[in-house]
Amino acid sequence: MPFWTNPFTRNDRAEFLGVVVPLSHATRSVPNVNDVPAGKDAIQKAEDSPNEPSDNEPDKLDRIGSEELGAASNPEFSHQSIESIRAEVENEIATSGHDTTYDRKSTVINLALQDIGMGRYQWQLFILCGFGWFADNLWLQGIALILTQVSQEFGVSSTHVRFTTASLFIGLCLGASFWGIASDVVGRRLAFNLTLLICGVFGICVGAAPTWIGVCGLSASLGLGVGGNLPVDGALFLEFLPTASSNMLTLLSVWWPVGQLVSSLIAWGFIPNYSCATGLPACSAVAAGEDCCRKEDNMGWRYLSITMGALTLLMWACRFFLFHLYESSKFLLSRGRQEEAVRTVHAIAFKNKTHTWLTVDVLNEIGGHPDQVGKPSLTTAEIIKRTLSKFSAERIGPLFSSKKLGFTTALLWFCWATIGMGYPLFNAFLPQYLAHSGSGGETPVNITYRNYAITSIVGVPGSILGCYTVNLKYIGRKGTMAIATLITAVILFCFTISENPDAQLTCSSLEAFFQNIMYGVLYAYTPEVFPAPNRGTGTGVSSFFNRLCGVMAPIVAIYASTSNPNAPIYASGGLMLAAFVAMVLLPIETRGKQTL
Repeated sequence: MPFWTNPFTRNDRAEFLGVVVPLSHATRSVPNVNDVPAGKDAIQKAEDSPNEPSDNEPDKLDRIGSEELGAASNPEFSHQSIESIRAEVENEIATSGHDTTYDRKSTVINLALQDIGMGRYQWQLFILCGFGWFADNLWLQGIALILTQVSQEFGVSSTHVRFTTASLFIGLCLGASFWGIASDVVGRRLAFNLTLLICGVFGICVGAAPTWIGVCGLSASLGLGVGGNLPVDGALFLEFLPTASSNMLTLLSVWWPVGQLVSSLIAWGFIPNYSCATGLPACSAVAAGEDCCRKEDNMGWRYLSITMGALTLLMWACRFFLFHLYESSKFLLSRGRQEEAVRTVHAIAFKNKTHTWLTVDVLNEIGGHPDQVGKPSLTTAEIIKRTLSKFSAERIGPLFSSKKLGFTTALLWFCWATIGMGYPLFNAFLPQYLAHSGSGGETPVNITYRNYAITSIVGVPGSILGCYTVNLKYIGRKGTMAIATLITAVILFCFTISENPDAQLTCSSLEAFFQNIMYGVLYAYTPEVFPAPNRGTGTGVSSFFNRLCGVMAPIVAIYASTSNPNAPIYASGGLMLAAFVAMVLLPIETRGKQTL
């Protein structure tokens, strides 16, 4: 295969010698008794072997997934056998309600990844997938931060310039739907590497735009790239995580507020120092020779865009040149390429400097022999062509295959839609709200960006707290995001009560804190609910509704604020309350369950 078609295979290895331990000699870590969900007693009995482990500690290399090698803390070790694996697979299949060859083999791969544990490969992927979260909010907030200067330079009204944000959301919407589905068709790693490249190139071009229409067009183009990051990176990271470390997907959202923080700090450095004086008209609106806002005097927002674009390209380079991503074993399995799926697990064990018991024979023994797998391979172009002609029925239909899954899918898409409009109604225009706080006129530009940076800093710990609470017994994923969403809605209404700048800064900071919890858990919960063959589609459609409603947010903000400046904030709070109700009604809790 040519380099330009698939440059990743040049580093793929045919085999990883020394990583496979015979199943008869393997011991594996199992969860603590207190962590085992109801119904696992049968598994414990099935795992009991006639040959009890000796009092002597097993050799470190035979303790697959041991704590020293990155597994969960305080594991118990059990001798492995086909019967013990089959018992655990049967229990998981009974719990999930999905019983196909794919589901069984996918569960076996989950168990193998669990035994390998959280190691070097997953931690590297955590950083690189975090770049996707980082870039998404970097650009969402970055565009919001340049609106005032773009408006002044090109002579666009302060309300109509908000259509720049709408253009970005159009690109985000298209990018989320396209890349989410494309990752199911052509694989995760091609999408993983292209999204940041597209975003970085067009992001730099934004800084050279000659007109406001050019800014809008290039913003939409960069959105095509950055929009695919969250559905692709979330699904990819989840499929490489051991079950015991699935809360790491929630922690991944800590990169989201960091993106906002970086964009606000860069803007704070450039825009107050390299912008036209307040009140100067656009040069197109005055006669020649009169003072106006010239391009060379208003380079701050351009420097901001170029800097963010260069930073995005740097993150892409780290992904492409410094890290070799192995294709998702779940994707390969869904394509009938189970030998490659097993090889991916071997590669992870090799990277983590540990062993695995998984082989093709073990996979076939438990999941069934591939009697119907031998279909001819297709080129990438053929796969795309076949899928685009029927993806509506083939990809979205399975998300409604059962009443429970269909109800969950509908509620999740509703949550993504309401939050998709509610979030930008407040956050995409927060610099403008902060700039007009108080009764003494506009807040100085440097103070506005300082307050925005403080809000960003306070929001960062929210994702970390969410990572802890998602595993609490009586709270879990659903409870964490529902409580955070309710508090976010209440704080939004509180923001409008007082015009005191300090009070509004306090409210905006608290809102950022709980909002990051909400978004972080929602991003983690969504791909956990969907089965892997349709996970990219499910998360992609979720993001599509999120972005589609985000496109409408600037329109609501433009026309609603003419009668009441606080109307967009009221709407944001109401939408968050609606999302809270939907979260309470979700029928599936994914805490402690394996993904399929």
